Formats: sequence, structure tokens, C-alpha cells
Amino acid sequence: MSEATLPTSAAVATPVALQRSRSATVALHTLRIVLGLFFAVASAFPKLTAHASATEVFDKIGFGDWFMYAIGGLELAGGIALLIPVLSGVASIAFVGLMIGACGFSLAFLDGEFWYTPVILIVPLVLVARAQRDQTVRLIKAVRRRV
Repeated sequence: MSEATLPTSAAVATPVALQRSRSATVALHTLRIVLGLFFAVASAFPKLTAHASATEVFDKIGFGDWFMYAIGGLELAGGIALLIPVLSGVASIAFVGLMIGACGFSLAFLDGEFWYTPVILIVPLVLVARAQRDQTVRLIKAVRRRV
């Protein structure tokens, strides 16, 4: 009987990185930049500078200024993280949670005013998280190696 041997060059299957077209890559980068700037500038800045519109909303919620500054800080950090490819998947997942909370607070404390805005933002955030899942897995593995 002959012994079966595997060729040395094709013996091990290696995971193949997800290949995107150039237009898909450009679209993903554009989406990450737009979301990052939106959260860092348009959303976090009014909270961190205690703009009247932000303080009015957070007064209705009833948690005070500390909550407004905390949410503004999270949005700024997440907006910056969206611009960093290895962090963008994790940031997107965190923002989905924040948007679910924002929708809940809108329905519970603000009489449903603009409840749909966080729901709309969840869609592109999920797209970024899905597209960056390989980066997220790589980040988790790197963190686990360090711990």
C-alpha cells in the first residue's frame, strides 16, 4: 500500500482576507469619515460646550449636566475611533448601543420627538461594523494576547 502525502505548498488552508472593490473601499472610508465627523462635531460639540439646545434636552431627561458631558465625551471618543480603521468596527458597535439608548430616552422622556434619528443612524453604523468585522476580530485577538 502506498502512503498518502499532502503537497507541502497546499497542505494548509490559510484564511483569505476579505477583498473589496476599490469603489466599495472608498464608500466605506467615506461613510466612516462622515459618521465620525457627525458624531465628533455635530453631535458631541454642542454637548461639550453646553449649547442651549443640548442643555434643554438633557434638562428634560433629568440627569443634569454630568450626563450631557458624559454622552458628549463618548460621542467625541467614538467619532475619533470611527476614523481609525482598527477601532471603527468596535466604535460602530458601541454607537449602535448608544443609539438604542438615545431612541429609548427620546420615547420615554422627550415625548417621542425625533425618535427616528437614532434609528436611521443605526443602519450605516451596522454597515460599518459588518464591513470592519475582520479588523474587530484582529483587535480582540491582540487585546487577548496582551492580557
